[in-house]
Amino acid sequence: GVEAFFLVVFAPKKMTRSEGYRCNTRHLFKRAFRGKGPTHISTYLTTFRLGDHVTIKANSSIHKGMPHKYYHGKTGRVWNITPRAVGVEVNKRVRNQIIRKKIHVRIEHVKKSKCREDFLRRAKENQIKLAEARAKGEKFSLKREPGWPKPGVIVAVNKPIETIKPVPYEFLV
Repeated sequence: GVEAFFLVVFAPKKMTRSEGYRCNTRHLFKRAFRGKGPTHISTYLTTFRLGDHVTIKANSSIHKGMPHKYYHGKTGRVWNITPRAVGVEVNKRVRNQIIRKKIHVRIEHVKKSKCREDFLRRAKENQIKLAEARAKGEKFSLKREPGWPKPGVIVAVNKPIETIKPVPYEFLV
């Protein structure tokens, strides 16, 4: 009677799962293998210009100016530069729309992106190829093309062709 009542009313509540600002970042913010220790001076000497493509990669050893875990790994463009931080414009998908977010991130959590290296290299190569084609008077396509199928080949066989068949199943007792 009374004991059961006290157990029901005053039973300890289970601890709920907290959803803090840095929840689920145990592996996300982990420093790389052989990448632990103090921040290198080259991090602070990197120059960023307006319009640069940068990748947001949070450095967990520096808590100041750290971006939210959502932006970790995202690439954006620099829209503002302050003495210790850069303003980065990032796209964020919210339900069915993509919103441009402007966030300020300290320099320790940002690195120059390599997303345009391949495009710029290809553009230079295309300009050289185009100049050569014009000098020869040929037409030249600047478009990327997929690997086309290779032409067919007839294979010469010296030995007679052997057909392999499965052995019929026999119930053995």
